[in-house]
Amino acid sequence: MLAVVKKPHTEIPLFEVKGDIPDNLLQYLQDNFSGNINVSNDEEEVMSVFSSDWFKNIESTTTPGDIVKIYRENLSLTQEQLGKKLGKFTRQNISDIERGRRSISKEVAKKLSAFFDVSVERFI
Repeated sequence: MLAVVKKPHTEIPLFEVKGDIPDNLLQYLQDNFSGNINVSNDEEEVMSVFSSDWFKNIESTTTPGDIVKIYRENLSLTQEQLGKKLGKFTRQNISDIERGRRSISKEVAKKLSAFFDVSVERFI
């Protein structure tokens, strides 16, 4: 037996504008998208992702090797390319670092920090 259930459509915002919105832009949006605009002035609605339980959980389980892999992939580099840019590192060296089979020395952490332009602490 089939049951037909009507489920309301989920409203997904087309885009979101944050910060100080000029009055003329806000007026334009309200004039042209009157039924589809939601203006919120409540700063408590916005929560920093860094203070969320989800982020704290992810951060506590992320290893320095995971961080290297994330930064490498964000730059679309292969393990071999990253190894060459850091100096005399083979693809296997980078793979071992990313998999946690090889620890990151202070010297290597400094090279990674300089290359990715982030704090050394990210890799220690």
